[in-house]
Amino acid sequence: MRVAVDAMGGDNAPREIVKGAILAAQQFPDNEIILVGDEKAIQLELKSNNSSPKNIIIHHASEAVKMDDSATFSIRKKSNSSITQCVELVAKHEADSVVSAGHTGAVVAAATIHLRTLKGIRRPGIAITMPRQDGLCLIIDAGANIACKPLHLFQYAVMATVFSREIYNIKNPRVGLLNIGEEDTKGNDLTKETFKLLSNSHINFIGNIEGREIFDNKADVVVCEGFVGNVILKFAQGLAMNLLSTIKEKALANFWTKIGLLLCKPAFMSLKAKMDFSEYGGVPLLGINGICIICHGRSDSKAIKNAIRVALQSTKSKVNEQIISELEKTDVLATDTA
Repeated sequence: MRVAVDAMGGDNAPREIVKGAILAAQQFPDNEIILVGDEKAIQLELKSNNSSPKNIIIHHASEAVKMDDSATFSIRKKSNSSITQCVELVAKHEADSVVSAGHTGAVVAAATIHLRTLKGIRRPGIAITMPRQDGLCLIIDAGANIACKPLHLFQYAVMATVFSREIYNIKNPRVGLLNIGEEDTKGNDLTKETFKLLSNSHINFIGNIEGREIFDNKADVVVCEGFVGNVILKFAQGLAMNLLSTIKEKALANFWTKIGLLLCKPAFMSLKAKMDFSEYGGVPLLGINGICIICHGRSDSKAIKNAIRVALQSTKSKVNEQIISELEKTDVLATDTA
């Protein structure tokens, strides 16, 4: 299997991207990693790491998408950017998947334009991983589509169900619809109509759930529109960082609290690891006719290595084929009026 990695995307590119690719190349020696970006810069990073694995190759791209570039500008005016070149490698069947920590909007736009969506899928969705008390929860969509219809949310539920089953080994993922109350009469027209579609489907739909229940052991997949999902993501990240910072500040206030912190260190280290996005690598853009893993902009080498792992797992598990198969089981027609 071949993974195209955007070497120029992210706050720490190309240094951490190349280091992550080296780690992945060593851990997955039977697979090929294609580093896409400025060839000279990539060669320098490989040299600085005193490593040049045989399963790493370089595909030169003379441009890079800046974080302040608009998604449409980057696609129209930067056809030789590392993001576009990664996606085109998959479109040409020269790579099986894409990994990028670059401009999320540009990745979504490039993948949608060059790879198109899977048969029957109307809108792609970003599925983010959230830690909870006893495991993980997938929230979809986290920002790929903010103008949703009930059919889009229904298809998000199907796609995330497949991903949870194939990648996280959850046999029958429980799907919840994010709403302002548990009753089926609650919410706006979008959630009410989506509730009906999900209720009449074959997936394991448990009904509406509220925001406070995301972190409980209630649902394995939480479905919402992209605007709401992105707000949840940013709020959760900010809250987690603030809590950890506050706990550390208070714990270092005096001698006795420092002793308490030392005694609790194993528990805090476990909690920190659970909340560390680098452990999960990246998140999938589901619904695209190809495997596309989007990483956090601050991704380090560990995150990139794990993102490549997720890309390889997704390809090996034939996630996209499984999604198409699941959609064919439902009676819901892929029409814009749904």
